[in-house]
Amino acid sequence: MSDCQLRPNPPRSGPKPAAPEFPILEKRNWLIHLHYIRNDYEACKAVIKEQLQETQGLCEYAIYVQALIFRLEGNIQESLELFQTCAVLSPQSADNLKQVARSLFLLGKHKAATEVYNEAAKLNQKDWEIYHNLGVCYIYLKQFNKAQDQLHHALHLNRHDLTYIMLGKIHLLAGDLDKAIEIYKKAVEFSPENTELLTTLGLLYLQVGIYQKAFEHLGKALTYDPVNYKAILAAGSMMQTHGDFDVALTKYRVIVSAVPESPPLWNNIGMCFFGKKKYVAAISCLKRANYLAPFDWKILYNLGLVHLTMQQYASAFHFLSAAINFQPKMGELYMLLAVALTNLEDTENAKRAYAKAVRLDKYNPLVNLNYAVLLYNQGEKRDALAQYQEMEKKVNLLKDSSSLEYDSEMVEMAQKLGAALQVGEALVWTKPVKDPKSKQRTTSTSKAVSFQQPLGSNQALGQAMSSAAAYSKLPSDDVVAVPVLGAQECPRSERDSAA
Repeated sequence: MSDCQLRPNPPRSGPKPAAPEFPILEKRNWLIHLHYIRNDYEACKAVIKEQLQETQGLCEYAIYVQALIFRLEGNIQESLELFQTCAVLSPQSADNLKQVARSLFLLGKHKAATEVYNEAAKLNQKDWEIYHNLGVCYIYLKQFNKAQDQLHHALHLNRHDLTYIMLGKIHLLAGDLDKAIEIYKKAVEFSPENTELLTTLGLLYLQVGIYQKAFEHLGKALTYDPVNYKAILAAGSMMQTHGDFDVALTKYRVIVSAVPESPPLWNNIGMCFFGKKKYVAAISCLKRANYLAPFDWKILYNLGLVHLTMQQYASAFHFLSAAINFQPKMGELYMLLAVALTNLEDTENAKRAYAKAVRLDKYNPLVNLNYAVLLYNQGEKRDALAQYQEMEKKVNLLKDSSSLEYDSEMVEMAQKLGAALQVGEALVWTKPVKDPKSKQRTTSTSKAVSFQQPLGSNQALGQAMSSAAAYSKLPSDDVVAVPVLGAQECPRSERDSAA
């Protein structure tokens, strides 16, 4: 071999030195994440505690997950403090600021939350969630114009069902049903299988009286979710309105086991039995609804109506008085109360109730008709004539409405009163009246009053409630929602929706 041949170096004696261990702040992040997504929060907190001890509290991810766990456990203030720590450790992270703002929102500090969300938006201008949550905060602050701007910006960045829902709620809170319908139509086009969107759109169509489209969208919602509570309740309400009580009860039977403690459901079931003239069953269901929701004036209204039908005037007075306490500006309640008082032979208080009803209800001619009947029976023909003429004015203003129908008993009583007051018969009843047999509505407590009897002894409850059944009231602005009761005896303007 030549002299230039390389020779291997002899091996060194002794053990190799160990590689130095550097503190790695994030070395247990994978384990923390694994426990968290498995919902094993106790094990997760144990690993987080070890991680924070080793890193002297500087592991951002461990603090972040600890804050999430605190929030899930309801410790919102503690989670806020930890998220603020994360924001200090990583001030350029928009995610940390989003979580700080979320905790502030959950604590009800909406103004502070908007400030933090605005800071997060400066760090990340492409995050739709920031603008969506900012819009929600503005809704709670009643700044609806700013809320709309932020939600539209969120939709421009990325379309989501929830953003459409919140934007629609803004229009509902403002009472603008047409714009709300347009928003929900766009939402359904984007997400045609979302049952919540379909149901809400159906309820809005129901509220504005477009029944064909309402039934279409509610049917689609039930196609995707056959036990959808709101959709079934609304569809059953439409069937009740058209007198299909057996079909409506069949629909309600589907969901009664799923939501056995729903006041609107038991209210509607009770009014189905009322429409079928099963009054004891109706009272039983309505009493259950009243037990579940003792402050719901609609249920008290219906209980008063059923007791009037059964000629239990003292009980009717009790429930109608309670309803008035919760809804003191509804004229029809005072009118029904006056009917009960008349039958209890308290004429003076009945007159006061009628006078209050006339002041509150500017559209319903039935209030003036019932008041005129009472005044006529008391011999006050001049005042009765004044109320009769006021009734004629209201009918003349409303008779051009294509949806307006008159109860046959109401027409009959008006004609009798007109003849008695010598003003002629059928002066304003130029439209065909509703046949009570073809579409069952609110029933009466007695047969038609003959000419020999005092006019309108107020035992004809058809007079008292045709405003809720055969008379279409102008729509009101209160929208929200709430669930759609749909009982035909509730005024259309008070049915809602949703939400």
